[in-house]
Amino acid sequence: MAADARHQLTIDAASAAAGPVPVALAGAAGPLDTPQPLVSHGCWYPSADPTGEQVAFICDRGGVPQLWTGPAAGGAEVHLLDADPEPVTEVAWSPDGRWIAYTVNPGGGEHSRVLCVRPDGSGRRVVAGAEAGSSAYLGCWARDGSAVAVTVAEPPSSYRDPEPGLAGLPDGWAERDGHATLLGGAALGDVGHRRGTRDRLSAYLVDPDAPGSPVLLATETGAATLRVCDLSADGRLALLRRGPRGRREAVVLRTYDLRPGCVLRVADADPWIGRFSADGRTVWLRSDHEREFAALLAVGLDAGGEQKDLSVVAERPDRDLELLAFLADGRTAALAWNVRGASELEALDLEAGGEPRPVELPHEVVTRITRGGPAGMVLALSGSQRRPGVWWSAAGGPPVRTPWSSRDEDAVPPGRPPVRPVPERVVARDGLQLGGWYYRAPGRGAAEPAPCVLHLHGGPEEQERPAFEPLYHELLGRGLDVFAPDVRGSSGYGRSFVDADLGTGRFEAIEDVAACAAHAVLSGRADPRRLAVMGWSYGGYLTLASLVWHPELFRTGVAVCGMSDFATFFAGTEPWLAESAAHKYGHPERDRELLRSLSPMNRIDALRVPVLAVHGEHDTNVPPGESEQFVRAARERGLTAELMVLREEGHQFRRADSRRLFRRTAADWMERYLSG
Repeated sequence: MAADARHQLTIDAASAAAGPVPVALAGAAGPLDTPQPLVSHGCWYPSADPTGEQVAFICDRGGVPQLWTGPAAGGAEVHLLDADPEPVTEVAWSPDGRWIAYTVNPGGGEHSRVLCVRPDGSGRRVVAGAEAGSSAYLGCWARDGSAVAVTVAEPPSSYRDPEPGLAGLPDGWAERDGHATLLGGAALGDVGHRRGTRDRLSAYLVDPDAPGSPVLLATETGAATLRVCDLSADGRLALLRRGPRGRREAVVLRTYDLRPGCVLRVADADPWIGRFSADGRTVWLRSDHEREFAALLAVGLDAGGEQKDLSVVAERPDRDLELLAFLADGRTAALAWNVRGASELEALDLEAGGEPRPVELPHEVVTRITRGGPAGMVLALSGSQRRPGVWWSAAGGPPVRTPWSSRDEDAVPPGRPPVRPVPERVVARDGLQLGGWYYRAPGRGAAEPAPCVLHLHGGPEEQERPAFEPLYHELLGRGLDVFAPDVRGSSGYGRSFVDADLGTGRFEAIEDVAACAAHAVLSGRADPRRLAVMGWSYGGYLTLASLVWHPELFRTGVAVCGMSDFATFFAGTEPWLAESAAHKYGHPERDRELLRSLSPMNRIDALRVPVLAVHGEHDTNVPPGESEQFVRAARERGLTAELMVLREEGHQFRRADSRRLFRRTAADWMERYLSG
């Protein structure tokens, strides 16, 4: 595949770009604090310091996801490092322990910034994404902690193509020497499409101690994604993840001349796709290259980063390797396998080989793995009976909950425990097997048909997992069953299943929703007269589509941040997202008629039932106009339709008060139309 992909990679030394502008910020650390034991909260996205004794993590116990640190074991005292109300989404502690890098979403929107702060809360600064209209997200740290990789999304208006023949460093840049010069020289690389008027992603290395002198690694115009996942120990090679959804690639980039070497297909989902060996002669990848399911591959490299050989190190039949991490010893890999939505974790010695060591999990789903000291690991876990939390595992020992993560018994207020879902297998109308999870409302008899809400996840490549969902808990408390299926296009079932909704396959995905409704009814659990459908993002689109393709099936629907018309969606979304979405949904020009026929707005006359649309005011992925135009059209036809816009929120609702308002409003709406 490397040879096939090579023609897509172009290098242009004239593709200079202004680097990210650093901005110093006032300290915003809070005092040391001890969480109250009965306060329900979530903790996730951990990153440990080099000793494994302290962990940086995201926690929403203050009502918004913020950056905290706390001990991996021992006391429960934690430290709020950034008290600003901007939601935090990613965290990475530097290998030398001097800095913590993290990503925030200003105003709750979709544009993000990368900040760095000292572990004591001092020195807080923006290192990328401060410029108007730009957005930035984290890459890896250099092995010695001297620089952090960032990717900056620059809209077309923020840069111009240089005159032919001009090359060199952008104005204001300075070459650096010493240990901080990881790339060597001033050559500029361009990985990807021809330069044009589309937005551009640029990957840089930034030294937090001297953020005004970033080093450009690569740029891609019209890019869907570009992330620096690892740097070799000697700094000669960089591992990049690029490409649209369903067509991700790993690119080994030579940093000394910014030329690509090996190019190999990798799996979707978690962006952290692999790591170089200590000597840089092997890159370990979580990849579905020429495979149906992702596995752990070892790619042998020559001195120039070209592929010499390839071997499968770990695989499972009909199971995806969904998370790959490496412990501090450099020889132990932690592998999380997706087993029909649940996780199985194991540790594998890459040098000794042999059978991997299973790691027993106290809950169903692993969402992140990171090193935890010389031989330990830190895990983020979710489960059907608890809020997200962080566990620490010493060398070979079982995972132990960190003292600042909420207890299982505090997941919900006393009196009504969470419902544990049961897995479902559904046969689609064309014979394809679908999956999902069914939640039965407490107190409902086995043979008693109940009002049922079908909830459709986003993506469409996401997957329904057996993890506690407060929205489901709210609906179940109103006496409503919840069926959360995986229609075609979902992950966890192999590459063919993910691609089964491409092109005209989208019509079959809409039919899958009807098949899932029929399954719930024929199983005897759902009342056919009291069915509803709801979903978020792509699931919001499927909700609107199901209501107009199957107007007789559902009594109501709740569409959250969903697309209603592909033409207006492509015109209004972020350019990088449009690049990625074109592969999944269809090209806005070449596939115009297909997209028109798939758009719910073009079947609005078939709508027969009330609709509630919910949107974040700062959503730039799926602009609020997608909900507004559908609600307006429904009202013009005399139907009940409401729109709730959540302030200071984007495509995802991150603030506790917003999430509470959303789920209570949605549950009230469902109860109104499904009860009685």
